[in-house]
Amino acid sequence: MSRRSMFTLAAAALVLAAVLAWWFTRAPVVAATVVQPAPLVRTLLFSARVAAASRVELGSTLTGRVREVLVAEGATVRQGDVLVRLESEELRAALDQARASERQAAARLAGLRSSGRKAAQAGVAQADSVLQAAQAELQRTQELVARGFLSEARLDETRRAVAVAQAQLAGASAQRAANDEQGTDVTQAQAQLALARSAVSAAQARLEQAVLTAPSDARVLVRAVEPGQIVQPGRALLTLALAGAAQLEGQVDERYLEQLRVGQPARVSADAFPSQHFEARLLSIAPLVDAQRGAVEVKLSLPQAPPAYLREDMTLSVQVETGRRERTLVVPVQALAGDREARSDGTATVFVARDGRVEPRRLRLGLATLEAVEVLEGLSAGDVVLLGPAPAAGRRVHADTSATAQRAAQASREDVGSALGNAMGR
Repeated sequence: MSRRSMFTLAAAALVLAAVLAWWFTRAPVVAATVVQPAPLVRTLLFSARVAAASRVELGSTLTGRVREVLVAEGATVRQGDVLVRLESEELRAALDQARASERQAAARLAGLRSSGRKAAQAGVAQADSVLQAAQAELQRTQELVARGFLSEARLDETRRAVAVAQAQLAGASAQRAANDEQGTDVTQAQAQLALARSAVSAAQARLEQAVLTAPSDARVLVRAVEPGQIVQPGRALLTLALAGAAQLEGQVDERYLEQLRVGQPARVSADAFPSQHFEARLLSIAPLVDAQRGAVEVKLSLPQAPPAYLREDMTLSVQVETGRRERTLVVPVQALAGDREARSDGTATVFVARDGRVEPRRLRLGLATLEAVEVLEGLSAGDVVLLGPAPAAGRRVHADTSATAQRAAQASREDVGSALGNAMGR
């Protein structure tokens, strides 16, 4: 081999060694972000539905045929408005019969108090007169028997006549007592009159039950009856949403119960009108958790008049604001992605680029969302936090803080949890 060829090979080896040395000692480029104070808002997103403050189902308490239905679905009714009528001819006949029995009982009581008492008094007077005459006859008979003008048999007859007169007087006196205001006949007649009046009231009530009226101002949601149908007790004929403030009801995963507070503001949109938003406020949180679904029911009120497009049971998307920081230090969640277990106790580790080298920092965390987390201790404004896979602590690194690098890091470390649907904190 010539001297020139050897020189060329040596030069190539030196260049290759230099390249390899640069390759193994170069600082890798890692996506990074500069920590700066910024506002941070945490929200909880879940589905809800529109519900009236009170909803009732109306049904008949009688078995009968429907004569007419006076309302349609969606109609607005006022308290006392007639909604459904049943056929009532038989019920009216029963009412007329009860009223006739009432008049009969009243007439009997009035007769006992007037002519009945007079007849009883006359009967007593007549029996007393007969008794006095029988007693006088007995006295004369006794005198004549003593003188021997009459026999003992005649004396026995007059004694029997006195006993009969006494019995008749006792019966007439009992009849007069029965006709007194506290007597048995009058008391019985009063009871019969009361029973007849109760029968009238019952018949009247049953007749009124043949007409279904609105219990209060309401809107008809469901009409499940038509004229001619036979209805029975226990079957819902109409469903009404009573007038009142509309409410929203939703189910939130119990994992996020700690974030919820009564009075928190919310932003709501209907799935059918996603571009139209309105405001709501958390009204109540159920005291029980649904064991099957692992969710808790929440209700929201509307501080302003609801949009005209809202309908009962309409599906809504609710975003409740569960935390807010007007200005605080924040870092992206992807900077903590490798430290999920440690984050459960409110701490985490990040890697910062300081003087071109990797340095670990232990942080104390505050408010967290799916995208960012508040830093209470461990970082200062201006620190450069690495977003991508970082070299070992102390190794050289080149932090790329450009927006392009940050988006690439975000795409490569997308948190699958952010794709969850219902009851997800944001």
